[in-house]
Amino acid sequence: MVAVGVMLASPVLNMVVKEIGAVIGGQIALQKDFTKDLRKMKMMLESVAAVMKDAERQSIEEREVQLWLKRLKDAMYGISDMLDEFEEDAQSAARKISLKKDLLQFASACPSICPKIKLANRMKEMREELKVITDQHKSFMLKPGTITRELKITDTRATSSVMKDEELIVGRTNNKRDIMASLSESNTGRITIFPIYGIGGIGKTTLAKMVFNDAQFKDYSHVWVYVSQTFDMNKIGNSIISQLSKAESQLTERQMIHNSLVELLAGKNILIVLDDLWEDNGSHLDDLKDMLKVGEHSRIVVIVTTCNEGIANKFQTIEPYKLAPLSNDSCWIIIKQKSSFDSRDDKHEVEQIGKDIAVMCGGLEVWP
Repeated sequence: MVAVGVMLASPVLNMVVKEIGAVIGGQIALQKDFTKDLRKMKMMLESVAAVMKDAERQSIEEREVQLWLKRLKDAMYGISDMLDEFEEDAQSAARKISLKKDLLQFASACPSICPKIKLANRMKEMREELKVITDQHKSFMLKPGTITRELKITDTRATSSVMKDEELIVGRTNNKRDIMASLSESNTGRITIFPIYGIGGIGKTTLAKMVFNDAQFKDYSHVWVYVSQTFDMNKIGNSIISQLSKAESQLTERQMIHNSLVELLAGKNILIVLDDLWEDNGSHLDDLKDMLKVGEHSRIVVIVTTCNEGIANKFQTIEPYKLAPLSNDSCWIIIKQKSSFDSRDDKHEVEQIGKDIAVMCGGLEVWP
């Protein structure tokens, strides 16, 4: 499976670009040189963001690209921390101004409140590190918004509906209850499209499996489609046809796929999971929605998982569900499960280390 560091690189990059833009355009007073540095940093990141889709596709089979994305993500966290520290210092200075109402007092206090030399050194280090990392992507021949070549191996992130014992799943019982309630309340139209969104590794697929296997849908035909970063309408259509007809479908014409789906979906209750949707083109998503609602007198429930809130808002018929991170306690329970902690002879000595690691997991279900 591709490391969580890789899966998180794109959303973290976008987050930091927004943070830099907010600092540049916000109310915090910046020295001229710092503004200039931040603008250059933002331009470098925007150039990298343009090729992130291609990098993420390559990372499925290229270990070197995986490592580059992880280095990029780590640098993003460093920049984000730097911006947080700067904002805290600046806000602290602003509070002191409002309390003292005395410019002379503030002028004398400012050197200690706003450590410009420290910030300048940190900014220089960050820019130099970022330049090394961003220059590396040029050797991968990444192209904006394109696929550099066909993948030669199966996507190792592909999922299925197979689920371990639900009793062993940690921290998602309330989430499942909320989702089932939303689906019950909205299960009145011909098609219900319900997205679950959140950062990679947070447990969206696990939660989708819990809903998929719930007894509430025992009278439904079940279809599970792993969509992936490479959006292919024909592949999605053929997968649905194959699972409903119990025979492999390799139709190449969109009209033939449409005709088959009209026949197979008619008059039935169908539960479909579209796992890991990355496509953000509104026209393509509209086409996908139209493809799924062709059955006459049918009842179709579609569960969608995606990392992107924008996609969730575009591809839905009811309000999307934002999945929150797990608690530190839940992460600690998962670590204990995976490490057979309770059977260790030294569990009392290493327990605090394990709890510290749980905090570092940041509420994710999976990690490197």
